[in-house]
Amino acid sequence: MSAEDPRLRAAKIVAREEAQARRASALAEGAGPALAAHALREAAPPAGAVVAGFWPMGHEIDVRPLLRALAGRGHPLCLPRTPKRGLPLDFRAFAFGDAMDKGPFGTLQPAEAAPAARPGFVIVPLLAFDRAGRRLGYGGGYYDRTLAALPGLRTLGVAFACQEMQEVPAGPLDAPLDAVATESGVLRFR
Repeated sequence: MSAEDPRLRAAKIVAREEAQARRASALAEGAGPALAAHALREAAPPAGAVVAGFWPMGHEIDVRPLLRALAGRGHPLCLPRTPKRGLPLDFRAFAFGDAMDKGPFGTLQPAEAAPAARPGFVIVPLLAFDRAGRRLGYGGGYYDRTLAALPGLRTLGVAFACQEMQEVPAGPLDAPLDAVATESGVLRFR
């Protein structure tokens, strides 16, 4: 990725601080199953699609109920392994019960020996989103690089409803989302 405009970088820093505070105050109890119900009803992946998810950490909404339901519907699952900075994510096959490795930034990821996978649908973590489909991530650019390398890939951001912002600061390299699912419902953008 090229150097980001300093004003945009500064706006993202402020937005990330606000988004983290909002997310930390979210009521997590029951949110994961509610998100799963909305996503399955309103934004399910195409039949048979390989679905890339992520293992939630910290105050992120629990996406595991959605991943379990998708596996139950016959979707093969994969999770990312975080590569060196500047590279896209490396997706590996995943099933509940598989061994996991500790990854950078406090993540859990599939073991390095897990088979490589190419997703057809990606569930994307985020700090904030807006009604234009813009997503504010953690700042490493991993998902933006990954989505740029896989054009046409369908995306579903997942978050608590309180993570919605009036306008997410975004630049030309920030990949927009197709939809966002929260514990309150689904917003579609494309």
